[in-house]
Amino acid sequence: MFELAEAGTLGFSEDRLGRIAPFLAQTYIDSGRLPNAQLVVARDGQPVHYTRLGSMGDDRRELRDDALFRIASMTKPVTSVAFMQLVEQCKVALEEPVTKVFPEFADLRIYAGGGGSIPFAPGKPAHPMRFVDLLTHMSGLTYGLQNRNNIDAVYREHNFDFARDHLDSDEFIAKLAKLPLEFAPGEGWNYSVSTDVLGVAVERISGMRLGDYFEKHIFAPLGMTDTGFGVAEEQSERLVDAYAYRPGQAPRMINAGATSKLNQPGTFDSGGGGLIGTIADYHRFATMLLNGGELDGARILSPKTMRLMRTNHLPNDADLTEMSSSLFSEANNAGTGFGLGFATVIDPAKTLMPSSPGEFYWGGAYSTAFFVDPVERITMVFMTQVYPSSAYPIRRQLKTLIYSALTETYA
Repeated sequence: MFELAEAGTLGFSEDRLGRIAPFLAQTYIDSGRLPNAQLVVARDGQPVHYTRLGSMGDDRRELRDDALFRIASMTKPVTSVAFMQLVEQCKVALEEPVTKVFPEFADLRIYAGGGGSIPFAPGKPAHPMRFVDLLTHMSGLTYGLQNRNNIDAVYREHNFDFARDHLDSDEFIAKLAKLPLEFAPGEGWNYSVSTDVLGVAVERISGMRLGDYFEKHIFAPLGMTDTGFGVAEEQSERLVDAYAYRPGQAPRMINAGATSKLNQPGTFDSGGGGLIGTIADYHRFATMLLNGGELDGARILSPKTMRLMRTNHLPNDADLTEMSSSLFSEANNAGTGFGLGFATVIDPAKTLMPSSPGEFYWGGAYSTAFFVDPVERITMVFMTQVYPSSAYPIRRQLKTLIYSALTETYA
C-alpha cells in the first residue's frame, strides 16, 4: 500500500510508532467501538507508519487498502483550495461581496425571533457577506446539526445538510437566501454550510459542476484517482459501511456500502461534505498542502496562498473559545484559530496536546481526520466510519501517540 521509510531516518522511534496499531486494536477495534481504522503518518511526504485494521462492515470482509470512505467535512479543505485557485486567477477576491456571484443574497437579514410555527420576525438588514466570511465560517450561516435554535431547525426541515438527493445548486442557494442569518457576517464564528455555498461559487465562476472542477484542477494533477462525489461505476464493493455511535453499545450500521445511494448520481455536489475517497488519495492532498501547494511537479496553489490559508483570520488573533457559537465543529476550540478552510493552532499550550504553532487540520463527521504540521513536516490521515466525530477522543490520542514517537524535532 505505502512504501514505508525507515523510522529512524525520519526522526521517529520505530518502537514507539509500534504502539499505535496495538492501541487502536485494543481500544477501538477489538471492543467493537470502531468497525475499522486506517492511518498513515508521513514526514516530508514519506510515509513512516501505516495501520489497517478491522472490516469493511457488517459482512466482516477484511478492510481493503483501497477502501472508499465518506470523508464528509474533509471535503471542505478541497473546496477551499479550489476557490483559492480562482482567487489566484483574479476571477474573484476574498474581500468582494458574495452578491457578485449570488444576487439571491442581496437582502440578507439577521435573526430577530420567530421560527417553528411562528414566521421569522423581520430582522435588520445585514451588511454585505464577503467571500472571506464563507471561508472562515464567519458568514452567519449555520448547520441543522447544530440543533440549538429555530434557525437550525429550519435548516433541518430543508435538509440542507444532506442536499445531494433533493436539491440542485441553484435551489440550494434560493432556499438558503430566504432564511435569516444567526449574526452579522464577520461578527461571530459558527460551523455551517458556508463551504457548500463556496462550492456553488466555484461552479458559477468556473462554469463547471464542482466535481468536474475538482477532477480537472485538483484530483487529476495530484493523481487522486479514487476521490469524487459518489462512487465510481462498479466500485460499490469498495465503499465501507457507515455507522452511528450508541453509548455503551456497539455502533449501529446506518448506511451499507453495497446499497448506498452514493452508488447513484446525485443532484448536488456538496462542497462542505460530499466527497468519497481513499486514504492514499488524501495523503497526496495533505502532502501537497505541506509542500506549500505542490506535489510531484503539479502546482495547485502558490506557497504564499497556502500561507494565507493556514494563518488565523479570526479578529484580533482570537481563538475559537472567544468567537464560536457552535455546539459542534471539527475543531478543538482552545488555542485554535481558523484560517481559509482549516483550523490552525495558534497557542499549542492552550490546546493541551502536542502540536506546533501553525499546524492546521480538519476532520469529518464519520470520525475521519487529518493534520499538517509545517514545523515538524509531519502529515497524518486517519480513516474510519462512525458518526459523530465527537463520539471518541481518538484524534487527541492519535496525535499524542504520533508526537510521542518523534525523536528529532525541527522546532
